[in-house]
Amino acid sequence: MKSSKIITLSRKLLYRGWSTLNSYHILYTRENGHIESQIREIYNSGDGAAILLYNPDDKKIILIRQFRLPVYLNSPGDGFILECCAGLLDHNNPEMTIIKEVLEETGYLVKDVKKIYEAFATPGAHMEKIHYYIASYSPSMKQAKGGGNHDEQEEIEILEFDYIQIPDLLKNGYIIDSKTIILLQWALLNL
Repeated sequence: MKSSKIITLSRKLLYRGWSTLNSYHILYTRENGHIESQIREIYNSGDGAAILLYNPDDKKIILIRQFRLPVYLNSPGDGFILECCAGLLDHNNPEMTIIKEVLEETGYLVKDVKKIYEAFATPGAHMEKIHYYIASYSPSMKQAKGGGNHDEQEEIEILEFDYIQIPDLLKNGYIIDSKTIILLQWALLNL
């Protein structure tokens, strides 16, 4: 249910490209009854889905490594990061999206995915909500080469790590992607 404390006065499109940027003018009623006029700029690139693939027999997980321009621009590194499989939602269907993304990025065809969370990525300025999944995999599920969708300019390296490497990946800064940190924290508690 929407709050009666907020009244949206206007929305103005500032930019439309891969993402959209809108300026919202709202009235916000504080607890003391004072009404404030606020302007917020909000990005919307759509919702996404992310997944941790784990092999319970071999005690391994799959992560991918790929180039991310914002990381390149805002860190001293080369812009290549380790992360879990993820993608923007197709037709607002997180489960089908993540199954498709896993196949494109890793070559594994998973069918039994389990949703564990929904969370906003950066709610101060972005509308994006991430749907978090887990799924087990085995070598028999490998159906394609993986490596990403060339039409989407993806070039992805597929890497396996042992369960016992997860704490080191987290503690020593090898993982700098928040969705992957969330899923690896889940793994520490549940695998």
